[in-house]
Amino acid sequence: MLSAANLIAQTPNKNPYNYKPATPDGTGKFYMGREIAQVMGFEGAAWLERDTREEEENTKLAISKMPVKATDAVADIGAGTGYYTFPLAAKVPQGKVYAVEVQQSALDYLKKHAKEIGVNNIMVVKGSAYSPNLPDSSIDFAFMVDVYHELAYPHEMLQALKRALKPGGKLLLIEYRAEDATVEIKPLHKMSKAQVSRELKANGFSLLSSKDFLPIQHF
Repeated sequence: MLSAANLIAQTPNKNPYNYKPATPDGTGKFYMGREIAQVMGFEGAAWLERDTREEEENTKLAISKMPVKATDAVADIGAGTGYYTFPLAAKVPQGKVYAVEVQQSALDYLKKHAKEIGVNNIMVVKGSAYSPNLPDSSIDFAFMVDVYHELAYPHEMLQALKRALKPGGKLLLIEYRAEDATVEIKPLHKMSKAQVSRELKANGFSLLSSKDFLPIQHF
C-alpha cells in the first residue's frame, strides 16, 4: 500500500520503455526490466467471477483490510466485472467508487449491473492506456487487483494516478506473488515485491506497508 509523495519521477521526455522479441504471454515491451504482460480481454469475465475465487484468494479479507472510510472517494482501476467494485461501494455509502475500465464491454456491464441491483454510488469511467481520466486531487484511495502487470504505460498511469490522489491518498496493488513457484499463475501475470517497489518508487510513491496475509497475492 503506497502513498503519493512529492518525489521526482523518471527523467522527463525520456522513453522509459524498451523492446525485445515477445515471450509467451508477453508484449515485447519492457519497463524497468519487466516484460509487460498481454491484457486479458473481457471475454475472460467468467474467470473473474469463478465460484472458486473467494476460496483461492480470500477476497473478503482483502476488502476488509482496505483502508477506506464511509465518505471516501475510491477508484477501482481495471474494474472488470466489478468483483471488488460492488463490495467497495457498500463500504463507502456516503462516498463513491469510480469503476475505471478501458474496454467498452466492461463499461457496459458495470453500468447495467449497477442499475440492476440499485447501487447509486458507482461512477463508471472510461479510462485510457495512459490515464484513469479522473480529476486531479479527487481520490482518497485507488487500487488495482491483478491489473498493474498488464498496464501498457505503467509510468504514465502512475503519474496520472498520483495527480488524481488527494494529499495523503493511498494506492494499493494486489498482485500474484512471483516469488512463490506454487502460485499457479503464468509468470508474466505475477509480480515480485521488489519489482513493484522499484517501479512505484521511481514514480514518486513511498511504501507504507506490504503484507502477505492473502493466500497467493501480495497486498
